[in-house]
Amino acid sequence: MKSFDTLLSRFCYKHPRFGIPNLMTVIVAGTVLVALLDMFSTTILFSNLLYFSPALILQGEVWRLITFVFVPDSSYLLLLALSLYFYWLIGTTLERQWGTAKFNFYYLIGLLFNIAAGFIAYAAGGSGIVSMTYVNLSLFLAFATLYPEMQVYLFFILPVKVKWLAWLDAALFLWIMVSNLIARNFLGAALPVLALLNYLLFFWTELADIVRRMAGRAAYRTSPQTINFKKAARQAQQKKGYIHKCAVCGKTDTDYPDMEFRYCSKCNGYYCYCKDHIGNHTHIQ
Repeated sequence: MKSFDTLLSRFCYKHPRFGIPNLMTVIVAGTVLVALLDMFSTTILFSNLLYFSPALILQGEVWRLITFVFVPDSSYLLLLALSLYFYWLIGTTLERQWGTAKFNFYYLIGLLFNIAAGFIAYAAGGSGIVSMTYVNLSLFLAFATLYPEMQVYLFFILPVKVKWLAWLDAALFLWIMVSNLIARNFLGAALPVLALLNYLLFFWTELADIVRRMAGRAAYRTSPQTINFKKAARQAQQKKGYIHKCAVCGKTDTDYPDMEFRYCSKCNGYYCYCKDHIGNHTHIQ
């Protein structure tokens, strides 16, 4: 996966204009158009001519390989409007961050995964009908990985960080996979897995770095050196009434709780200095 990320970054750097600019705007606009045509359809919904169906594709309706991207994932107008706005906001932000080429590759690979899953399910005796819903939902995981500390207002009222909403998104994926497996709907379970695989292809390096940093912090907190230092600090505070004391002016962290104290690496021993003297003292040898 790391090699894929490297090759993709090189290609996107050399071909920054590859793909369709403002792709998510095009998809959202197309979906809105299809939803409006569905509203005015009489005998048959317009979206019935567009959804992904391996059986109909093999009969010559090859446009369905692309047009299923524009099929609305809800018939409720309010829910559809909120989801489309959400997809547009996240998608356009990712395209600005990544560039047109990389964002187009993300969506294209998700599209190809869905097409492959649909035909495999059809060959196994199922209908093979798929949608891009889970690929669109995985865009939020990508957004949260890039902007984990961004704060948004849930229901326009409750402030919450994006990273916590991403955990809810991941839990939703897990619930959908488990519930479909219990119902023996293997295609329904495979689609969110493929969407997550697409996400991992693009964020393997970032996630590996996050795991390494978390492991490093955990190792630091549980190392004997850290434990002994904290124990010694507590004992020193109980005995002396302070932990840090400047070797030049005698200021302590008890008397000056907002003062920063540092230990000098050039002094021979553990000598502490306040921020005023850490760079202005005679080194003790």
